[in-house]
Amino acid sequence: MSFWADKIAADAQGPQIVNDSKTPSGRVHVGSLRGVVIHDTIYRALKQAGKPVKFIYGVDDYDALDTVPRYLDREKFERYLGWPLCNVPSPDDTAPGDRASDYAKYFMGEFLDVFEYLGVRPEIYYLRDLYRSGKLNPAIDRFLKNAHLVREAYKEVSKADRPSNWYPFQVICEHCGKIATTQVTDYQDGKVFYTCDPNATDYTQGCGHSGWVSPFDGNGKLPWKVEWVAKWELLGVTIELAGKDHSQKGGSRDVANVISRKVLGQQPPFHSPYEFILVNGTKMSSSKGIGSSAREIADLLPPQLLRFLMLRTPPRTAINFAPNYESITRVFRDYDNLIDKYRRETIANGGQPPELNEDWMALFYAQLNGEIQPYQPFELSTAISLLQVPHLDVEKEVAARSAEPLSDYDWQIARERISAAQKWLNDYADEEEKLVLYLDTIPERANQLSPEQVGYVEALLKTLATVESWDGESLQTALFATTRELDLKMPVAFSAIYLAFLNKERGPKAGPLLSYLDRQLVLDRLQAVLDLNRAAV
Repeated sequence: MSFWADKIAADAQGPQIVNDSKTPSGRVHVGSLRGVVIHDTIYRALKQAGKPVKFIYGVDDYDALDTVPRYLDREKFERYLGWPLCNVPSPDDTAPGDRASDYAKYFMGEFLDVFEYLGVRPEIYYLRDLYRSGKLNPAIDRFLKNAHLVREAYKEVSKADRPSNWYPFQVICEHCGKIATTQVTDYQDGKVFYTCDPNATDYTQGCGHSGWVSPFDGNGKLPWKVEWVAKWELLGVTIELAGKDHSQKGGSRDVANVISRKVLGQQPPFHSPYEFILVNGTKMSSSKGIGSSAREIADLLPPQLLRFLMLRTPPRTAINFAPNYESITRVFRDYDNLIDKYRRETIANGGQPPELNEDWMALFYAQLNGEIQPYQPFELSTAISLLQVPHLDVEKEVAARSAEPLSDYDWQIARERISAAQKWLNDYADEEEKLVLYLDTIPERANQLSPEQVGYVEALLKTLATVESWDGESLQTALFATTRELDLKMPVAFSAIYLAFLNKERGPKAGPLLSYLDRQLVLDRLQAVLDLNRAAV
């Protein structure tokens, strides 16, 4: 069985144009990256298969501003509700480059920075340019002349009735500048008649103006389902996937497909639905400001890890991402384990990398440069713990704990992990997930050990006094061995260690935690806790 992107590439015939797009209605959430990475992976798979391909990405900046995100000044932006996004002022007129020019370029600029970070480099196009340059004029004329067929498509697919005087076009009102409130009811001699309806939407009011105007050269736009079809024809799109919400039976993609066949007589591009990225089970929305932004998650995860997060799960399966300790350390650990397996197989093959079969493709397409480069694993959980040990030189500790001298690439990976760990601690960790190591005083709860735990601490003191190597793996083995000797359940035993050093019953991997501390400090603390609990009896 082939990896999903390689299968699409194998089935593709002739030159391909892969397309994706985004409406920059606000800070772009991480969920939108799934479509970006999926389309980029299809593009890479086609290139890998030696097939001619181009990847393009559209900015749907002629869409209307339909809400003011909670992180913006509502008083400033409320008056622009209903305007095309490219006509709304930038939230920061001092932003670098063209981000100061308008709302759409401000938010899209941040998202495109993430593209570059992930090694995604499509050709970017803006809808404003396609409309204002006149490139979409022929499509506009054709759809207006065949409005009856468009109405039939809506009725046929989604059972949505459009009145006989409904035309698939939205004018930018000459009087108030809104595009969301205008309704076109006639098309004659190259002009449309429109009304800016006060009751057209529930989030802004039209001004009531009406009149005849040319629909060409940027004076308005096609409704997005029709616009979708116009873009396919103009740009020659052959592959475009869509999210589950647009791919439901009778949904947006079905409507667009029928319009393409009925009005243009053309087969729509290849399509397959993909699932959402959820945060704690909730779909994220950029305009509502729900969930983590793409920029924030890119600041947290190294680029290969962020691509891996998107690719290790098949497109038709939802990703439930939450940057808590368990989830984020698991992503890093899974990636490291796969890299280590690749490294071991390469060594076993006499230095020859394993064949790129389906087992390796998620890892392969997660790379920025198309090359899997092994490294000495450095666990994120270790970095998180090290950063919380007072007076510890983290990089010196990394070097001391490495099995072999670290290469430049090993250090690059290690420093990425340290940076990610620090970012997670600063911005995402709950207080319960943070370590507070009690090095100078005995924690308040350290005198609450059960008789079984007191016995474990007593036995552990003898074991740790004689353990040969004071490293995480050796200490973890010693901790487990002592629980087996006493036939004690591990959670019960290990909570005694956490109470002795952290003042809570749970914590990170105990062996590595103790290895960060001086042996004598550990022995003295365990003896003090033992004495304290005996005195309390």
